[in-house]
Amino acid sequence: MRNYATARNIGGRSRQCDATAVVAAPGNVRAYVLLDGVGSSPEVAHWTRGAALRVAASSARHQHAEAGLRAAYAHYADQPDRWNPWLDLPHAAAVVAVTAPGKPLTVAWCGDSRAYLWSGGGFVKLTNDHNLRRTRPPYGRANILTSCLGSTKTDEEVEGEHGHPTVESVTRALTGRERLFLMSDGAYEPIEESTLHLEDFAPGALEDVPGGIVEAAVEMWGEDADNATALVADLWY
Repeated sequence: MRNYATARNIGGRSRQCDATAVVAAPGNVRAYVLLDGVGSSPEVAHWTRGAALRVAASSARHQHAEAGLRAAYAHYADQPDRWNPWLDLPHAAAVVAVTAPGKPLTVAWCGDSRAYLWSGGGFVKLTNDHNLRRTRPPYGRANILTSCLGSTKTDEEVEGEHGHPTVESVTRALTGRERLFLMSDGAYEPIEESTLHLEDFAPGALEDVPGGIVEAAVEMWGEDADNATALVADLWY
């Protein structure tokens, strides 16, 4: 039986440029990925779907979120066209989580897509956004990313400019009864700015939870709503 569910809503945008992917590897390894493409062009939408699959496959193969995301980051950074200053090629905020029986959960990200974990211990944010709101408080803009998939910048460059590497990661021990949430900023931001709380949407049937999140987010921001996407997985062993 499938242990995850996803939902996407185009919001007020002209095109859906968020994407999710889940890839399994031998040994019951699973990689869960969410990408939030920057922009609304057909090129961004197409590239983001392919990049989500690449990140998921790479992370499942490495059996580790950071190793997989860094391999995908390097793949795109090495493309010659990305070094052409006259070209604006697609890029995206990315978050990936990898699970394997008997091993801790690994999560890695670049950009402002987020991962949360819900269990008896509460609803915990695992990621820390790569944007100017984090690096230049209190006036830094949340919608300006300081790292993303598709960038050619090195760890040293990003560390020097913003105080964090291109890719960050966390490890979390699992007890066997957790629910994982991956969300684009279009899903979490409207709810965080409201009187509601993200954890209010955590309980319920797995297949209903992501839809509840994205529908609420789009309704709150109306015509100004961004693409909103959520992936929810039950990590039960």
